Amino acid sequence: MNIQLRPYHPKDKEEVLELIRQSTPQFFHSSEEADLINYLTDELEDYFVALNGTAIIGSGGINYFPAENTARISWDMVHPDYHGKGIGRSLVQHRFAVIRAKTNYRNVIVRTSQITFKFYEKMGFDLDKIEKDYWAEGFDLYVMRKEINAESSIV
Repeated sequence: MNIQLRPYHPKDKEEVLELIRQSTPQFFHSSEEADLINYLTDELEDYFVALNGTAIIGSGGINYFPAENTARISWDMVHPDYHGKGIGRSLVQHRFAVIRAKTNYRNVIVRTSQITFKFYEKMGFDLDKIEKDYWAEGFDLYVMRKEINAESSIV
């Protein structure tokens, strides 16, 4: 499988929305689609899509908080047919490299859930905080952090 990563274009919106629909209710609550639409419309800074041929099979974003020397990765999604094939890892590694190239960031934060926090833990993120039912009932917030320094990388 030859996966390509590229920046998101507004014409990708429907395919990205289809990713969240394919991942609901296993990974996202149905109310989160409206949040994703808002993100893509009003909060987008850097967002990337993973392609298998011309089909979008994954996506993930970055938001920057320069005053805190922190970047946050967000809205990570991989089509269920492609789980376990390294797509999510490639998206995280790519974004980590983008953040690292911007020398003023010292931390990468991810806000995830109890459903996927183990994925980020395997990639070297440490758990900072848990908040019950944050995203929706049964979808807890797990805030995780990874420090950027000369030795840090995403495994």
